[in-house]
Amino acid sequence: MDRLAPYLFVFLWSTGFIGARYGLPHAEPLTFLLVRYATVIALMAAAAVVGGAPWPREPRLGVHIGIAGLLVHGLYLGGVFVAISRGLPTGVTSLVVGLQPVLAAAGAGLLLGERTTARQWTGLGLGLAGVALVLSGKLGLGSSSRGLLPLLAPAFLALGGITLGTLYQKRFCPAFDLRTGAVIQFSAAALATLPVAAATESFRVDWSGPFLFALGWLVLVLSLGAISLLNLLIRRGTAVNVARLFFLVPPATSLLAFALFGETLRGAALAGMGLAVAGVYLARSPPARAPGR
Repeated sequence: MDRLAPYLFVFLWSTGFIGARYGLPHAEPLTFLLVRYATVIALMAAAAVVGGAPWPREPRLGVHIGIAGLLVHGLYLGGVFVAISRGLPTGVTSLVVGLQPVLAAAGAGLLLGERTTARQWTGLGLGLAGVALVLSGKLGLGSSSRGLLPLLAPAFLALGGITLGTLYQKRFCPAFDLRTGAVIQFSAAALATLPVAAATESFRVDWSGPFLFALGWLVLVLSLGAISLLNLLIRRGTAVNVARLFFLVPPATSLLAFALFGETLRGAALAGMGLAVAGVYLARSPPARAPGR
Protein backbone atom coordinates (compact mmCIF):
# COMPACT_ATOMS: atom_id res chain seq x y z
CA MET A 1 0.00 0.00 0.00
CA ASP A 2 2.87 2.39 0.74
CA ARG A 3 4.12 1.88 -2.82
CA LEU A 4 0.71 2.18 -4.44
CA ALA A 5 -0.62 5.11 -2.38
CA PRO A 6 1.25 7.88 -4.28
CA TYR A 7 0.08 6.64 -7.68
CA LEU A 8 -3.46 6.09 -6.43
CA PHE A 9 -3.41 9.64 -5.09
CA VAL A 10 -2.31 11.02 -8.48
CA PHE A 11 -5.11 9.21 -10.30
CA LEU A 12 -7.79 10.21 -7.78
CA TRP A 13 -6.59 13.82 -7.63
CA SER A 14 -6.65 14.06 -11.43
CA THR A 15 -10.29 12.99 -11.56
CA GLY A 16 -11.21 16.00 -9.42
CA PHE A 17 -10.79 18.32 -12.41
CA ILE A 18 -13.00 16.01 -14.47
CA GLY A 19 -15.64 15.86 -11.74
CA ALA A 20 -15.72 19.64 -11.57
CA ARG A 21 -16.17 19.92 -15.34
CA TYR A 22 -18.93 17.30 -15.26
CA GLY A 23 -20.93 18.83 -12.42
CA LEU A 24 -20.49 22.57 -12.87
CA PRO A 25 -23.15 22.98 -15.60
CA HIS A 26 -25.69 22.07 -12.91
CA ALA A 27 -24.58 24.44 -10.12
CA GLU A 28 -22.61 27.62 -9.61
CA PRO A 29 -19.01 26.88 -8.54
CA LEU A 30 -19.01 28.10 -4.95
CA THR A 31 -22.53 26.81 -4.37
CA PHE A 32 -21.37 23.41 -5.62
CA LEU A 33 -18.46 23.54 -3.19
CA LEU A 34 -20.68 24.50 -0.25
CA VAL A 35 -22.88 21.47 -0.92
CA ARG A 36 -19.75 19.33 -1.16
CA TYR A 37 -18.29 20.75 2.06
CA ALA A 38 -21.55 20.25 3.97
CA THR A 39 -21.80 16.64 2.82
CA VAL A 40 -18.21 15.86 3.81
CA ILE A 41 -18.64 17.55 7.21
CA ALA A 42 -21.79 15.52 7.94
CA LEU A 43 -20.20 12.22 6.91
CA MET A 44 -16.93 12.77 8.76
CA ALA A 45 -18.65 14.12 11.88
CA ALA A 46 -20.79 10.97 12.00
CA ALA A 47 -17.69 8.81 11.51
CA ALA A 48 -15.91 10.71 14.29
CA VAL A 49 -18.79 10.23 16.73
CA VAL A 50 -19.28 6.54 15.92
CA GLY A 51 -15.56 5.81 16.06
CA GLY A 52 -14.82 7.97 19.09
CA ALA A 53 -12.22 9.92 17.12
CA PRO A 54 -10.07 12.32 19.19
CA TRP A 55 -10.29 16.05 18.69
CA PRO A 56 -7.17 18.25 18.92
CA ARG A 57 -6.10 18.57 22.54
CA GLU A 58 -4.84 22.12 22.15
CA PRO A 59 -6.88 24.95 20.59
CA ARG A 60 -3.76 26.13 18.77
CA LEU A 61 -3.54 22.83 16.89
CA GLY A 62 -7.18 23.13 15.87
CA VAL A 63 -6.49 26.62 14.51
CA HIS A 64 -3.54 25.35 12.49
CA ILE A 65 -5.64 22.52 11.06
CA GLY A 66 -8.34 25.02 10.12
CA ILE A 67 -5.88 27.36 8.38
CA ALA A 68 -4.44 24.45 6.41
CA GLY A 69 -7.97 23.47 5.40
CA LEU A 70 -8.78 27.01 4.34
CA LEU A 71 -5.75 27.00 2.04
CA VAL A 72 -5.96 23.43 0.69
CA HIS A 73 -9.74 23.32 0.32
CA GLY A 74 -11.09 26.87 0.35
CA LEU A 75 -8.56 28.60 -1.89
CA TYR A 76 -7.48 25.61 -3.96
CA LEU A 77 -10.89 24.10 -4.68
CA GLY A 78 -12.53 27.50 -4.98
CA GLY A 79 -9.96 28.64 -7.53
CA VAL A 80 -10.18 25.43 -9.58
CA PHE A 81 -13.99 25.40 -9.68
CA VAL A 82 -14.27 29.09 -10.59
CA ALA A 83 -11.61 28.77 -13.30
CA ILE A 84 -13.31 25.78 -14.92
CA SER A 85 -16.75 27.37 -14.62
CA ARG A 86 -15.44 30.42 -16.51
CA GLY A 87 -14.24 28.25 -19.38
CA LEU A 88 -10.59 27.46 -18.63
CA PRO A 89 -10.01 23.92 -20.01
CA THR A 90 -9.47 21.27 -17.37
CA GLY A 91 -6.09 20.30 -18.86
CA VAL A 92 -4.83 23.89 -18.69
CA THR A 93 -6.22 24.35 -15.19
CA SER A 94 -4.39 21.27 -13.97
CA LEU A 95 -1.20 22.42 -15.69
CA VAL A 96 -1.27 25.79 -13.93
CA VAL A 97 -1.87 24.11 -10.58
CA GLY A 98 0.75 21.52 -11.56
CA LEU A 99 3.46 24.11 -11.00
CA GLN A 100 2.91 23.51 -7.29
CA PRO A 101 5.94 21.20 -6.90
CA VAL A 102 8.48 23.75 -8.03
CA LEU A 103 6.87 26.53 -6.03
CA ALA A 104 6.79 24.28 -2.98
CA ALA A 105 10.49 23.59 -3.43
CA ALA A 106 11.16 27.32 -3.59
CA GLY A 107 9.01 28.08 -0.56
CA ALA A 108 10.12 25.18 1.60
CA GLY A 109 12.99 27.24 2.97
CA LEU A 110 10.60 29.72 4.57
CA LEU A 111 8.67 27.18 6.62
CA LEU A 112 10.78 24.03 6.68
CA GLY A 113 14.38 25.25 6.53
CA GLU A 114 15.05 23.67 3.14
CA ARG A 115 17.35 25.43 0.68
CA THR A 116 16.36 25.61 -2.97
CA THR A 117 19.15 24.48 -5.30
CA ALA A 118 20.19 26.02 -8.59
CA ARG A 119 18.70 23.02 -10.37
CA GLN A 120 15.35 23.67 -8.74
CA TRP A 121 15.40 27.36 -9.68
CA THR A 122 16.10 26.32 -13.28
CA GLY A 123 13.17 23.94 -13.13
CA LEU A 124 10.93 26.70 -11.82
CA GLY A 125 11.88 28.96 -14.72
CA LEU A 126 11.28 26.25 -17.29
CA GLY A 127 7.95 25.37 -15.72
CA LEU A 128 6.74 28.96 -15.84
CA ALA A 129 7.87 29.30 -19.45
CA GLY A 130 6.07 26.08 -20.31
CA VAL A 131 2.81 27.30 -18.79
CA ALA A 132 3.10 30.54 -20.78
CA LEU A 133 3.45 28.54 -23.99
CA VAL A 134 0.53 26.29 -23.12
CA LEU A 135 -1.68 29.27 -22.40
CA SER A 136 -0.67 31.17 -25.52
CA GLY A 137 -1.21 28.12 -27.70
CA LYS A 138 -4.51 27.13 -26.12
CA LEU A 139 -6.15 30.47 -25.48
CA GLY A 140 -4.48 32.96 -27.78
CA LEU A 141 -2.52 34.91 -25.21
CA GLY A 142 -1.37 37.61 -27.58
CA SER A 143 -4.81 38.52 -28.96
CA SER A 144 -7.07 38.14 -25.94
CA SER A 145 -5.03 39.04 -22.90
CA ARG A 146 -7.92 41.01 -21.38
CA GLY A 147 -10.25 38.05 -21.57
CA LEU A 148 -7.53 35.70 -20.35
CA LEU A 149 -7.02 37.26 -16.93
CA PRO A 150 -10.45 36.34 -15.52
CA LEU A 151 -9.75 32.73 -16.52
CA LEU A 152 -6.24 32.56 -15.12
CA ALA A 153 -6.63 34.52 -11.88
CA PRO A 154 -8.63 31.84 -10.01
CA ALA A 155 -6.31 29.09 -11.30
CA PHE A 156 -3.26 30.89 -9.92
CA LEU A 157 -5.17 31.52 -6.68
CA ALA A 158 -5.69 27.75 -6.49
CA LEU A 159 -1.97 27.24 -7.14
CA GLY A 160 -1.09 29.52 -4.24
CA GLY A 161 -3.61 27.81 -1.97
CA ILE A 162 -2.39 24.25 -2.52
CA THR A 163 1.27 25.30 -2.32
CA LEU A 164 0.95 27.26 0.91
CA GLY A 165 -1.49 24.75 2.35
CA THR A 166 0.76 21.70 2.01
CA LEU A 167 3.76 23.60 3.36
CA TYR A 168 1.76 25.03 6.24
CA GLN A 169 0.27 21.67 7.18
CA LYS A 170 3.65 19.95 7.11
CA ARG A 171 5.13 22.68 9.32
CA PHE A 172 2.41 23.24 11.89
CA CYS A 173 0.03 20.24 11.93
CA PRO A 174 1.41 17.22 10.07
CA ALA A 175 -0.41 14.63 12.19
CA PHE A 176 -4.06 14.63 13.24
CA ASP A 177 -7.03 12.29 13.18
CA LEU A 178 -8.36 12.19 9.62
CA ARG A 179 -12.00 12.23 10.73
CA THR A 180 -12.03 15.15 13.15
CA GLY A 181 -9.37 16.91 11.09
CA ALA A 182 -11.59 16.75 8.02
CA VAL A 183 -14.49 18.28 9.98
CA ILE A 184 -12.28 21.18 11.06
CA GLN A 185 -10.68 21.71 7.65
CA PHE A 186 -13.87 21.62 5.61
CA SER A 187 -15.72 23.73 8.17
CA ALA A 188 -13.06 26.42 7.84
CA ALA A 189 -13.32 26.25 4.05
CA ALA A 190 -17.13 26.47 4.20
CA LEU A 191 -17.11 29.47 6.55
CA ALA A 192 -14.76 31.33 4.21
CA THR A 193 -16.66 30.34 1.06
CA LEU A 194 -20.18 31.15 2.28
CA PRO A 195 -19.96 34.97 2.32
CA VAL A 196 -18.25 35.05 -1.07
CA ALA A 197 -20.91 32.79 -2.55
CA ALA A 198 -23.68 34.88 -0.98
CA ALA A 199 -22.26 38.01 -2.59
CA THR A 200 -21.63 36.58 -6.06
CA GLU A 201 -24.00 33.64 -6.65
CA SER A 202 -27.70 32.77 -6.43
CA PHE A 203 -27.26 29.34 -4.78
CA ARG A 204 -28.94 27.70 -7.78
CA VAL A 205 -28.57 23.91 -7.95
CA ASP A 206 -30.01 21.55 -10.54
CA TRP A 207 -30.39 18.33 -8.55
CA SER A 208 -30.12 16.19 -11.67
CA GLY A 209 -28.50 12.78 -12.11
CA PRO A 210 -25.23 14.18 -13.50
CA PHE A 211 -24.93 16.64 -10.62
CA LEU A 212 -25.58 13.96 -8.00
CA PHE A 213 -23.05 11.67 -9.66
CA ALA A 214 -20.41 14.43 -9.75
CA LEU A 215 -21.18 15.37 -6.14
CA GLY A 216 -20.93 11.76 -4.98
CA TRP A 217 -17.65 11.26 -6.83
CA LEU A 218 -16.09 14.45 -5.50
CA VAL A 219 -17.22 13.75 -1.93
CA LEU A 220 -16.41 10.05 -1.67
CA VAL A 221 -13.45 9.72 -4.02
CA LEU A 222 -11.83 13.14 -3.71
CA SER A 223 -12.73 14.70 -0.37
CA LEU A 224 -12.66 11.43 1.57
CA GLY A 225 -10.26 9.34 -0.52
CA ALA A 226 -7.71 11.61 -2.17
CA ILE A 227 -7.61 14.18 0.65
CA SER A 228 -7.11 11.43 3.24
CA LEU A 229 -4.26 10.04 1.13
CA LEU A 230 -2.75 13.53 0.85
CA ASN A 231 -2.89 13.97 4.63
CA LEU A 232 -1.21 10.60 5.15
CA LEU A 233 1.50 11.40 2.60
CA ILE A 234 2.17 14.78 4.23
CA ARG A 235 2.45 13.03 7.59
CA ARG A 236 4.93 10.43 6.34
CA GLY A 237 7.11 12.39 3.91
CA THR A 238 8.72 15.77 3.37
CA ALA A 239 6.71 18.58 1.82
CA VAL A 240 8.80 18.55 -1.35
CA ASN A 241 8.48 14.79 -1.72
CA VAL A 242 4.70 15.09 -1.48
CA ALA A 243 4.72 18.02 -3.88
CA ARG A 244 6.51 15.95 -6.51
CA LEU A 245 3.40 13.84 -6.96
CA PHE A 246 1.70 16.83 -8.54
CA PHE A 247 4.19 16.53 -11.41
CA LEU A 248 2.05 13.70 -12.75
CA VAL A 249 -1.35 15.36 -12.36
CA PRO A 250 -1.42 17.57 -15.52
CA PRO A 251 -0.59 14.73 -17.96
CA ALA A 252 -3.10 12.44 -16.24
CA THR A 253 -5.80 15.12 -16.29
CA SER A 254 -5.10 15.95 -19.94
CA LEU A 255 -5.50 12.29 -20.90
CA LEU A 256 -8.79 12.05 -19.01
CA ALA A 257 -10.02 15.33 -20.53
CA PHE A 258 -9.11 14.10 -24.02
CA ALA A 259 -10.96 10.81 -23.49
CA LEU A 260 -14.07 12.34 -21.93
CA PHE A 261 -14.40 15.84 -23.40
CA GLY A 262 -12.22 15.83 -26.52
CA GLU A 263 -9.87 18.51 -25.14
CA THR A 264 -6.57 18.60 -27.02
CA LEU A 265 -3.23 20.41 -26.73
CA ARG A 266 -1.55 21.17 -30.06
CA GLY A 267 1.41 23.13 -31.41
CA ALA A 268 2.77 25.63 -28.92
CA ALA A 269 0.60 24.13 -26.20
CA LEU A 270 2.21 20.71 -26.61
CA ALA A 271 5.66 22.29 -26.69
CA GLY A 272 4.82 24.20 -23.53
CA MET A 273 3.67 21.07 -21.77
CA GLY A 274 6.94 19.37 -22.67
CA LEU A 275 8.87 22.35 -21.34
CA ALA A 276 6.85 22.34 -18.13
CA VAL A 277 7.44 18.61 -17.64
CA ALA A 278 11.17 19.17 -18.16
CA GLY A 279 11.08 21.96 -15.60
CA VAL A 280 9.40 19.94 -12.91
CA TYR A 281 11.73 17.04 -13.68
CA LEU A 282 14.71 19.26 -12.94
CA ALA A 283 13.13 20.26 -9.65
CA ARG A 284 12.55 16.71 -8.51
CA SER A 285 15.67 16.28 -6.37
CA PRO A 286 15.37 16.86 -2.61
CA PRO A 287 16.51 20.33 -1.54
CA ALA A 288 19.62 20.52 0.61
CA ARG A 289 19.19 21.47 4.24
CA ALA A 290 20.18 25.00 5.04
CA PRO A 291 23.29 25.28 7.22
CA GLY A 292 22.56 25.06 10.90
CA ARG A 293 19.12 23.50 10.40
